[in-house]
Amino acid sequence: MAKRKIIEKGYEPGNIEKKWYDYWLEKKYFHADDSSDKPPYSIVIPPPNVTGSLHMGHALNNTLQDVLIRYKRMDGFNTLWMPGTDHAGIATQHVVEKKLKEEGTDRHELGREKFIERVWKWKEQYGGFIINQLKRLGASCDWDRERFTMDEGLSSAVREVFVRLYNEGLIYRGNYIINWCPVCRTALSDLEVEYSEKKGALYHIRYPFADDPSKGVVVATTRPETMLGDTAVAVNPNDERYEALKGKTVILPLMDREIPVIMDDYVDMEFGTGCLKITPAHDPNDFEIGLRFNLEMINIMNVDGTINENGGKYQGLDRFEARKKVLDDLERQGLLIKVEDYNHSVGHCYRCRSVVEPYLSKQWFVKTKPLAEEAIKAVRDGRIRIIPSMWENSYFSWMENIRDWCISRQIWWGHRIPIWYCKDCGEIIAATKVPQNCAKCSSQNLEQETDVLDTWFSSALWPFSTLGWPEETDALKTFYPTSCLITGFDILFFWVARMIMMGLKFRGDVPFREVYIHALVRDAQGQKMSKSKGNVIDPLLMIDKYGTDAFRFTLVALAAQGRDVKISEERIEGYRHFVNKLWNASRFVLMNIDLDNNDFDFKRAGECLSLETIDKWIYAELKKLIKTVRNALDAYRFNDAASAIYQFLWHQYCDWFIELAKTDLMKSDIDEERKDSIRFVLVDILEKTLRLLHPFMPFVTEEIWHFLPNHGESITIAPFPKEDDVKYAMESVSEIEELKALINGVRNVRGEMNISPASRIDLIINFFDEIHLNRVKSYEGYIEALCRTKSIKFGVGMNKPKQSAVAVSHFFEAYIPLEGLIDIDEEKKRLLKQKAKLEKDRATSSKKLANEKFLANAPSDVIEKEKGKLEKVEKEIKRIENHLNMFEA
Repeated sequence: MAKRKIIEKGYEPGNIEKKWYDYWLEKKYFHADDSSDKPPYSIVIPPPNVTGSLHMGHALNNTLQDVLIRYKRMDGFNTLWMPGTDHAGIATQHVVEKKLKEEGTDRHELGREKFIERVWKWKEQYGGFIINQLKRLGASCDWDRERFTMDEGLSSAVREVFVRLYNEGLIYRGNYIINWCPVCRTALSDLEVEYSEKKGALYHIRYPFADDPSKGVVVATTRPETMLGDTAVAVNPNDERYEALKGKTVILPLMDREIPVIMDDYVDMEFGTGCLKITPAHDPNDFEIGLRFNLEMINIMNVDGTINENGGKYQGLDRFEARKKVLDDLERQGLLIKVEDYNHSVGHCYRCRSVVEPYLSKQWFVKTKPLAEEAIKAVRDGRIRIIPSMWENSYFSWMENIRDWCISRQIWWGHRIPIWYCKDCGEIIAATKVPQNCAKCSSQNLEQETDVLDTWFSSALWPFSTLGWPEETDALKTFYPTSCLITGFDILFFWVARMIMMGLKFRGDVPFREVYIHALVRDAQGQKMSKSKGNVIDPLLMIDKYGTDAFRFTLVALAAQGRDVKISEERIEGYRHFVNKLWNASRFVLMNIDLDNNDFDFKRAGECLSLETIDKWIYAELKKLIKTVRNALDAYRFNDAASAIYQFLWHQYCDWFIELAKTDLMKSDIDEERKDSIRFVLVDILEKTLRLLHPFMPFVTEEIWHFLPNHGESITIAPFPKEDDVKYAMESVSEIEELKALINGVRNVRGEMNISPASRIDLIINFFDEIHLNRVKSYEGYIEALCRTKSIKFGVGMNKPKQSAVAVSHFFEAYIPLEGLIDIDEEKKRLLKQKAKLEKDRATSSKKLANEKFLANAPSDVIEKEKGKLEKVEKEIKRIENHLNMFEA
């Protein structure tokens, strides 16, 4: 794209963003090369649900990935950012079923095949929304490789993994307690159950002894309806209260079934009465006890949460209706002894929010312990590094206590389990392709398993299935293991741990070298965003309003390791000002190099440099910046990198170097060589800084870069700056820092004393030694311009004039005579009035903090806030007193 010379007055992101994104795609800058000699760097995107739309979590996650990919691409790596979406079994089926309901039909009426066709149709029509939104965010994925977890290639990988695990005995089918959602009517993994504290009750129920119904034991339970499936009562063998119960049996109330009293160490003697009802089919702990004691397992519930035929007269009632009826009947029979208020943790379905039931069901499972052992070792021996490291303990704790993974789901949308049952001999056949006949009896009367696999089963293969496995592709050889994974802590176990297990099992190597765990995005007050609270910030609205660059930079600037991202629209607006600052600074530079008139030869200026100390100082600052940014990005300290660039551009470059350069350029006696050198440095520093900033703000940097003299067709593929690129840095920058300290000191005093910006001042600078005097005096022109002086006196041991404001540093005192500059009497009145108000505030705060009742009852943050307020008031009073003293001296 040809260089352009005219830059608009204001930056309008909308059209510019689309123009450059289309350009990048057209040029295929995001495309990875399977056979490149460059070192590979690869990331797989955490595939968003095909039903999804961009939210703040996606925005943060994908911005951080894009920062890394753009940085590595510029730094000479063969980068692959693998994009794609997840078929999201339950979520997608729910959306399509809702649509069918509106049409007056349902999936059962359509039949499985027709229903799956409808889901695919929905996916083709609506499933790409989030991909287009990621493009709006500037995501530089290799879109030519976009994958979907139900693609044929990925489906082939899923079948291959299932069959291999089954043949090795690592997948089995069995009766097991699983989490069951009666609304979605499917099993849920432990991680798909969300727990919340609920107000409930603890019901004390008497179970009569079989040999003497007038006596009995009292059990305490939060779920009385499940007693219909009780097959024992348990007590702790160490509980002296119940020693006499050994060998006894009790009558199960309402069901008149005789059940044994058993002794098991699991029973908590402190909970309730110390007697525990055992319902193996409806409680995971009871299930384990049932296995130990060979107890009958009675399922009393249908898949929709109603009571089945095993529930006697309660059959057909909803589970919560059954609870009421059971309690009424117990009370009528005098068996409900008491009811206590009790808060307890209740599991809910992550999708529909209904209460989850522990449910005995025939399901498919993966034996995870053998797989977890290798996955634990991979982190312990450093083959995988988790950042921040605090998440390693969570990982180890979960992996060391891992339970078998229930992988079957009773829905239709998803990877159908590749198992066939022989209807004649009962043989079970696992196969990657549809078998033609039974391997045992040759019958062709085969029926495929109706369940589908848990969505996380296919996404666990994502790092290698997306690269073509089970084929040994060039992409797989080049980019596996991937370099890093960026994800939220909420799917560390859902997804990350399972990818590690599967990668080690099927590739013999870890799926990624590093895992960076980012925190949650919260509102400005630190609350989780939710529609019910009305505090959700829509990323696309922010992009439309403030531009993608400002939005991205805000996320990165706030993404400190281990801390939640507290975001607000005001912060995004603040970084939009930063975009404007950069744009305006670039306009100044471009106006001064005047490319339209061809009076500046950038290359020639670089060959004939006439550099002054200020030029060497800004190069030294740039050199430090490059080192800081590189180190920060390599250590996933994204916010440190963003902050360093912000501080350099806004303060060092714009506030100081440009202002100092302006002073030189305005000199009437400046020679052309020096003038060109200043212009060269202005451009050179800007161009290198744009390259540093590009991974964070891709659009505005590309736009400005094309106005500058540079070599290349896009900043996207321009080299990321290295320290060695900076050739003109000073060894020491102390004299420029001293100059800045002097100018800042004088400017601060001007502001504090309400001296009009238009007024020129007399300035007397008293140095403490000749060395500093000689060093700073040589910059008199800069001091005159930036402090707006009409006269300057330099000296050592000079006296302070009467009624002078003072700026003090470790090497000077600067005096500004105030007479004639301000109305001293009016200023004194203003300061005294301000002081009187502050003294009232001080008295109020002091009184509060001396009040013992306030200190005893107020929250700690309120007390700290009051202390801070008092401290601030006292500092302000001291400042005013210092100013008043200046008038008297």
